[in-house]
Amino acid sequence: MPIDIYWRIPTHGDQPLLRHRTPTRGDFAPTAPGSVTPGLRSGAPDGYSYLDHMADIARASELSGFVGGLLPSFPFTDDPWAAAASLARETTTYRFMIAFQPGFLHPVQAARMSASLQRATGGRVVYNIISGGGGPGQLWWGDKVDHDDRYARTSEFLDVLKGVWNGGPFDYEGRFYRVEGARLPEPLARQPFPEIYFSGSSKAAIEAAGRHADYYLSWLEPFGPLAEKFDQVRAHSTTLDRSPKFAVRIDVLARETEEEAWDEIRRGWDGIDPSVLRDATGDSIGWQRSQSFVTGKITGYRDLEVEPNVWGGFHLLRGGPAFGLVGSYEQVARRLDELIELGVGAFILAGVPHLEEAYRVGERVLPLLRGHDIRYESPVLEGTRS
Repeated sequence: MPIDIYWRIPTHGDQPLLRHRTPTRGDFAPTAPGSVTPGLRSGAPDGYSYLDHMADIARASELSGFVGGLLPSFPFTDDPWAAAASLARETTTYRFMIAFQPGFLHPVQAARMSASLQRATGGRVVYNIISGGGGPGQLWWGDKVDHDDRYARTSEFLDVLKGVWNGGPFDYEGRFYRVEGARLPEPLARQPFPEIYFSGSSKAAIEAAGRHADYYLSWLEPFGPLAEKFDQVRAHSTTLDRSPKFAVRIDVLARETEEEAWDEIRRGWDGIDPSVLRDATGDSIGWQRSQSFVTGKITGYRDLEVEPNVWGGFHLLRGGPAFGLVGSYEQVARRLDELIELGVGAFILAGVPHLEEAYRVGERVLPLLRGHDIRYESPVLEGTRS
């Protein structure tokens, strides 16, 4: 089975180093000396936009062997749909994994948007379906639907979207959506349906993923609990006569030696406020799970290494999930190989800063993966280019 390896394209600016949390790339922070795209030249804007920088990252990761890029979606980011449409012409076979919450789009409009983008790009759209982490971030969108109902809504959304795409007229009446006679025009209806990467760690999420996911997507966790979660998804999917594949989202800090990698973590750790070491706010089960894997008193950065090379403190150095891989190029490749042996068929990797680390990971880590068929370009279907 080919292994698809994606890179992350930050839609919210980027840090110059993992240990420097203030973004200098992009205009999500005030433009100042040292800022990049946009930057200053002789005290005036240099004419470059943050989209130019995202395009550099997309091209760099495509050249470095990644099959595509994840475009995250949060209240503080650019819109991933618009970004994907803008970046598509900057790449050749690169796939765009668009993260979105179904509750904020009508499924018929989502079908039309997606099919139009498939038609324009030659079938390079991938879905990262997220149902929201709760708390203030969810209320920013005006969404007061509770945790389990968000997954029920997502499941209905995908039922409608698939029904509209697969032919019409399509009728549906559920708790959240009602459509009558919905259909796509023929040039859009014949576009390939995007692969679905489905996130969530709760029982409700696993049940919805079992119905809809091509890839069940998880944050990195200690390998034992991660394997147990995969088994739960497999068991539920079996009752639906489906066989999902698995993907893991992982931050990577890889260097020539293990000592160099951990020294980078140490320098970042020196600037951490101890009061933020533990945080289990919101109703995201995935986040609460990740915090539960670190027990005991935290006296130093190595206390967050829950097993060899698996470190649970990345969220302290940049926004995002807690766990990632730290070590030499060989060690990181070996742990990725072990995840593949657990059944992982795709990865979303990331590193800060995203431009330089795309080259580093692509050139120094990916070639060390052993005995696996790494897919280096998008599987565009015949007849999908217009």
